[in-house]
Amino acid sequence: MNSMNQHIIFDMDDTLIHCNKYFDLILAAYFEQITDWFRDYGVTTEEVRSKQIEIDVEGINKLGFASSNFPESLIATYRFFSKRHRRTPVTSEEQELYQLGLSVYDQEVEAYPGMVETLNALQESGHHLYLYTGGETKIQQRKIQQMKLFQYFDDRIYIRQHKNIHALEEILQMRSFERTRTWMVGNSLRTDVMPALTAGINTIYLKQETEWQYNMVELKKQPHNILYTVEALTEVPEIITSHLTQTSL
Repeated sequence: MNSMNQHIIFDMDDTLIHCNKYFDLILAAYFEQITDWFRDYGVTTEEVRSKQIEIDVEGINKLGFASSNFPESLIATYRFFSKRHRRTPVTSEEQELYQLGLSVYDQEVEAYPGMVETLNALQESGHHLYLYTGGETKIQQRKIQQMKLFQYFDDRIYIRQHKNIHALEEILQMRSFERTRTWMVGNSLRTDVMPALTAGINTIYLKQETEWQYNMVELKKQPHNILYTVEALTEVPEIITSHLTQTSL
């Protein structure tokens, strides 16, 4: 096998396709509704935002990327402010919020700029592509099918509800990856970059203008770690080619 051919593992949500922007749209509607219901109590959008993030992150830490976590965080936040201000929760309002939360999974999937060009370039260069995404199988497979990602990843697709160092290690050991020839490309410091650095594989961090708070963690980079930061997906092939050129000298 050509030593120049690399094993490149891609995250999907907010790396290859848009995700967070749909949650932001739903949250905007949610904040507007909650502040309207609690307008007589002076509840602000920032208060609601802060509490919802706190509850959402706590749920993910316990349950992973379960689809029920987001809508349940909306209801739990609603109940928090109801209890604080002694406003009796209304069943119909909770049902409305749950359906609002679930609607985020019905949004049309949209590719990130340069997704097709990037995957084509890497595939044509002989690299081996893998997809590693967090979430529930049914929801993630729908996105994969809509974006026709099977043509790039075939059976090399891994969907995990918990996306952490243990899940990544399981995948790396399952296929006996040679770590110096393996890359992780993703937008999350928590679920992509930190596990990849811990596992000792090359890492490309796709930095976003705005990022979900859950994804933000402080990195503890070791001297042997290889970490590149890019702002566009289309930079990835050049980064890998440049790295291989430098290491072959």
